[in-house]
Amino acid sequence: MTKSNSSHISDIAHHLHPYTNAIRHESVGPIVMERGEGIYVYDDQGNRYIEGLAGLWSVGVGFGEKRLVEAARKQLDALPFYHTFAHKSNGPAIELAAKLAEITPEGLNHVFFTNSGSEGNDTVIKIVWYYNNALGRPKKKKFLARTGAYHGVTIASASLTGLPNNHRDFDLPAIPVHHLTCPHFYRYGQPGETEAQFCDRLIAELEEVIAREGADTIAAFIGEPIMSAGGVLPPPEGYWARVQEICRKNDILVVADEVITGFGRLGTAFGSDFYGIKPDLMTLSKQITSSYQPLAAVMISDEVYRVIAENSGKIGTFGHGYTASGHPVATAVGLENVKIIEERGLVANAAAMGKILHQRLAKFRDHPLVGEVRGAGLLAAVELVADKDSRAKFPEPGKVGGWFFNRAHSHGLIVRNIGDALAFCPPLIITEAQIDEMVKAFEITLDETATWVAAGMPA
Repeated sequence: MTKSNSSHISDIAHHLHPYTNAIRHESVGPIVMERGEGIYVYDDQGNRYIEGLAGLWSVGVGFGEKRLVEAARKQLDALPFYHTFAHKSNGPAIELAAKLAEITPEGLNHVFFTNSGSEGNDTVIKIVWYYNNALGRPKKKKFLARTGAYHGVTIASASLTGLPNNHRDFDLPAIPVHHLTCPHFYRYGQPGETEAQFCDRLIAELEEVIAREGADTIAAFIGEPIMSAGGVLPPPEGYWARVQEICRKNDILVVADEVITGFGRLGTAFGSDFYGIKPDLMTLSKQITSSYQPLAAVMISDEVYRVIAENSGKIGTFGHGYTASGHPVATAVGLENVKIIEERGLVANAAAMGKILHQRLAKFRDHPLVGEVRGAGLLAAVELVADKDSRAKFPEPGKVGGWFFNRAHSHGLIVRNIGDALAFCPPLIITEAQIDEMVKAFEITLDETATWVAAGMPA
């Protein structure tokens, strides 16, 4: 038995994979990745793939970046771990907190470090509850989120998530949350409705929910600037300005989930810059270290921080934190990662390459399987449909997207199928030539998928 075969067998025998059909995995086994270089990854069979999703929306500076490896090595040599409880700190955590306060939207001057975006949004929930209790508003605890949103998988953050498979058989939601209509015009606009009218309807719904539930019971509105894991779903024009206006009027905090859109993904420093969002809290992760180390951060406004700080003085502590909050190795890598993004102009590159990516994908709008091409910056999706005119989905949602996803591997391309939408989120370092290479592999796979659909989708 070869080493490769042995590892595949061991993976099937012992490794329960996230977001995976465990029964199917017992039959097909894993694709074992061995190394990465730039926008490419290589499996243990020697196959090379364009990582069209940057791993999990996250490897901004690409694979094999030696500066990040060296930042981790140096910190491991100096101080491999220390906690940040009870007034303790470390240099990289201090420097990264200051840097994040500098580059995030104005007023977000305080940072709480966690290990993942899920933990970050869990922390947001606890901060918001702590904040309202400190202000003597014990009823003001409900969250507003959206259908189709993704905010994490812990019990509380998954409750904010608006995707059925994150709730199904997990007894979720488990916190008070109301999911509003998904702000995706192509899929949720009504017949004859313009995009402006769709936006009006979303805003009217928001106002109706606040009036029905009572503003004194609603603590915060949380949203991704552009929904990503739910299908790369841009909001209608003017949506975020109107949502914020209503939230401010009703003393409802605005939380921007920038786990995917942070650090240049939309061609601006943060998605909040792209859409004009002025959040009270912001969650960051993924590209904060290009996922070379687990790290996330919750950015907190001066106003919210002051209430939390004073309440911790009254109680004697802010009783929340993780063993690895502000981990010195993770924050050292994060600090170096942000330096690379700035020094190499990767935000500007995302803007320029994003325009090229959307130009290249636009030609598929006339393809018989393609219903919509959408996105912003270096984030895009192509949605496949059974009928272009009616926008009808396939009878078994996700089957066609899943076939495409698997087939694309044969052409050296990794994308993500979200149902029957195919998502692109390549590393920020991608070049025009590499975009052309990626789109060519996509085109070949799309044509093969059309042939398979025309043949009746044989097993």
